[in-house]
Amino acid sequence: MALRVFISVDMEGVSGVVHNQQTSAGGQDYDIARRLMTLEANAAVEGAMDAGADEVVVNDSHGSQRNLLPELLDPRARFITGSPKPLTMMAGLDPTYEAAICIGYHARVGTTGILDHTIMGNVVYDVRVNGEPQGELGLNAGIAGYFGVPIVLVSGDSNATAQAAARIPGIEVAAVKEPLSRYAARNLSPANAQALIRDRVKRAVDRRGEIAPVRYPAPVHVSLQFMNSAMAEVATLVPGVRQTSAITIEYTLDDYLEVFNCLRALIYLGASTISR
Repeated sequence: MALRVFISVDMEGVSGVVHNQQTSAGGQDYDIARRLMTLEANAAVEGAMDAGADEVVVNDSHGSQRNLLPELLDPRARFITGSPKPLTMMAGLDPTYEAAICIGYHARVGTTGILDHTIMGNVVYDVRVNGEPQGELGLNAGIAGYFGVPIVLVSGDSNATAQAAARIPGIEVAAVKEPLSRYAARNLSPANAQALIRDRVKRAVDRRGEIAPVRYPAPVHVSLQFMNSAMAEVATLVPGVRQTSAITIEYTLDDYLEVFNCLRALIYLGASTISR
């Protein structure tokens, strides 16, 4: 059977990236951040190939999801770009993959880390699945687990990788920077960060059988805390969604993909109130 590896690439956890001006199109140094993001993706592709991967698919998972520089990307990889798309940061993943890798990830909202947030920083204050706080990694791990695929490596700042290690026993991590504040970090050089990612990815793919997929037992209960009450109020337009405080809603579903898709829809609804 072919060894297929899936790579989801965000930007905030990339070495050298510390500010919104770097992560937003048109911002200062955005073009530099795009290049660094692409090079870290390439390092992950190299590591997967070194471990014997037959096919690698890279999914652009940041913001507009049109950040990776196609002409710079390792030609051995296929890539997914653009948004919106099904399952967003995990678009393209299915049960035929044997391992998933998360590059450039950040800490969940409300914790110390470079540019910590969960999905939409101006909308989401907290997300809990079956009572446990989850960031993008935890939510995406549930998608991977739905398909029976383990997330075997996460790279990012040291707080993001610590959260990954706490969430997924045995996972490999590559900490490419250490937060000094929300907007400052002690970084590895890009060359050293990429070398670390390449080596750890190879080891992670080699160890894929030792790392279990994350599965949330059904029924899956979600609690979503918004930034303001208008967001929670509009979210209750969705059948089955209950408002439990001025800024908090909750719902329960059996199928995790439905759970995730509902969460995305509720966040988009919340965001629709911002311009009013």
